[in-house]
Amino acid sequence: MSKPATRSPRTPLSRENATSLYEQIARRLMEEMEAGMFEPTGRLPSELEIGERFGVSRVTVRLALDKLVKEGTVVRKQGKGSYVAGRQVRHGLDTLRSFHESLKLQGLKASMQLLEKRVVVLPEDMRQRFAPAAKGLFLQRLHLVDGEPVALGESYLPYKLHTYAWSEVEQRPAYSLLVDKMGEGPSRADIAIRALAADERMAKALKTSVGEALLVMRRTSYFVSGECCDHSHFYVRPESYEFVMSSTFR
Repeated sequence: MSKPATRSPRTPLSRENATSLYEQIARRLMEEMEAGMFEPTGRLPSELEIGERFGVSRVTVRLALDKLVKEGTVVRKQGKGSYVAGRQVRHGLDTLRSFHESLKLQGLKASMQLLEKRVVVLPEDMRQRFAPAAKGLFLQRLHLVDGEPVALGESYLPYKLHTYAWSEVEQRPAYSLLVDKMGEGPSRADIAIRALAADERMAKALKTSVGEALLVMRRTSYFVSGECCDHSHFYVRPESYEFVMSSTFR
C-alpha cells in the first residue's frame, strides 16, 4: 500500500489581523522574492500550491497575485504561471554574438557544462557547407544561469577544432574557439526560431517535463568567404527567456 504524498507544512496567517488574508500572502511572497527564494527562473509556486501552503482558497491567492501584478513585482504568463518581474533573460538578435556571451553581458552568472565532444561524420546536408568536408566536431553543452539550466546547445563545428581539450571547450564559446583556431570569426549568421515539445533527452537535461514547450534557435554561421563555420541548435526554456531585436520601417 503506497504512502500518501507528503505535504509542505502550512504557513500560518493571522485570522484576526486587520490586514486581509490576501494582503498578508502578498507581503510574505514579496519578502521571499526580495530574499531571492525564487531564483534563478523566477517562477512562483502554482495557485494551488500557494493556497495549500497558507490554507486559503484559490480566490484569495488570486487576489494576492493580482495585487503583486498591479504593483509590478509579478508578471503572469499564459499557461505558464506567475514569475518575479525583471527576471527575463534577453537575447538580442541585432548583433552576432555567442549564446554564452549574450548571457554574461547581462551581468548574469552564466556557465557551461560540456556533455559531449566527439568527431563525427557530418550529415549529408552539412558536408557542402563545411568547405566541403566529411568530418566535423560535434559539441553538446548545457548553458546555465546561477547553476540552473536555461538552454541545451548542440553544435557542428569545423574538424580542425577537435584538438581542443575538454576543459577549454567547456569554458569558451564556440565563436572564441573559431577565432583562435581558424584565425577569424563568423561575419554573418542565418537564424530561425520556432517552438518544439521537449523529448525525454531535452527534458532531462533542462530539468523540465516531456512535452513541455521549448524555444529552438537554429543558427548557421559563415566566414567572410561564405564557408560555414558553425551549425547549432539551442533548445531554450522559455519561462524567463526571450529573443529580441530592433528593426526600422522601410
